[in-house]
Amino acid sequence: MPFGIGAHRPARRAGALKMLRFASHTRAQLSAGDRPILLVVVDTEEEFDWQKPFNRSSTGTTSISDQPTLHDRVYDRLGIVPTYMVDWPVATTAASVAVLRALTDQKRCEIGAHLHPWVTPPHDEQVTAFNSFAGNLPRALEQEKLQRLTVAISDAFGRAPIAFKAGRYGLGAHTADMLAMLGYQIDASVVPYTSFRADDGPDFSAFGHDPYWFKAGGRDLLELPVTGGYCGWLAQAGPPVYQLAQHRLAKAARLGGILARTRAVERIRLSPEGANLDEMKRLSRALVRGGTKILTMTYHSPSLAVGHTPYVRSQGDLRAFIQTINDYCTFFEAEIGGVFMSLSEVYQKLHAQRAAPC
Repeated sequence: MPFGIGAHRPARRAGALKMLRFASHTRAQLSAGDRPILLVVVDTEEEFDWQKPFNRSSTGTTSISDQPTLHDRVYDRLGIVPTYMVDWPVATTAASVAVLRALTDQKRCEIGAHLHPWVTPPHDEQVTAFNSFAGNLPRALEQEKLQRLTVAISDAFGRAPIAFKAGRYGLGAHTADMLAMLGYQIDASVVPYTSFRADDGPDFSAFGHDPYWFKAGGRDLLELPVTGGYCGWLAQAGPPVYQLAQHRLAKAARLGGILARTRAVERIRLSPEGANLDEMKRLSRALVRGGTKILTMTYHSPSLAVGHTPYVRSQGDLRAFIQTINDYCTFFEAEIGGVFMSLSEVYQKLHAQRAAPC
């Protein structure tokens, strides 16, 4: 299976990951005449202090009431249907469910699942950074948490989720089989060219940014990776150059900053959290020129209210955050010539084209 990763045995798992990257994946491709597609995925979760240890009592979801703002100002005008990847506190808070259920019933969004293990029952594990990656938990415990979350979302929204995104991108060696068993069709957890091993998380260094099909539990699942990649005249050598810049001596010499300022190589994630509008445009142009046709913009739901994430600390930050999303989506349609789809729509399109005779 493609998610052969485990932080407790990184060397062996990393090797397995690279092998399975090529042996078990089939690229999911659009037809030559299809226009680029933008997906919007929102990590829809409780509010907590990102600078403090994980805490089971941090379960507030007040920022969910702010989510319709982007629909009213941006998404409805452009015909964008985002997917809210909902975690346990959101799925079990009546006020939050009411907000998202109204959007869902109006076909203005879709609902997926997002597993934060430290706030999802059963609470049988210690709350630690290691255990915040669900894939590090014992298999039975990870499965029970995922199953309870799936049932909670199904009960709250009247339909079972078909898309999943692991909290902290914490896929494990058995996660894909669990997703298949529970009826999921899409995973959106892989972060291309990125390793979280330093934090006891998974290593996605061998994974690229293009969608692909993979086998799990006897079924075909679609992976829609987080969109990220390299720009600049050294972009083709991006991963090794970027890894070199992370070396202790290279950091002391601020090599990463030099590479970015000279536009030799930049690593950018398609998100208004951590990337500005120009960076998001540069990444999109580079990926589309290279043949990528499916891009995903991501952010966290608490960023739609002031004071919950490092990206939005003031009303000015909030206005800029919304403006960046508006301007980027407008750019994607006008300059890239792209269209917007929901996760279920792109799944159906890719599945149909895969099944079509050559």
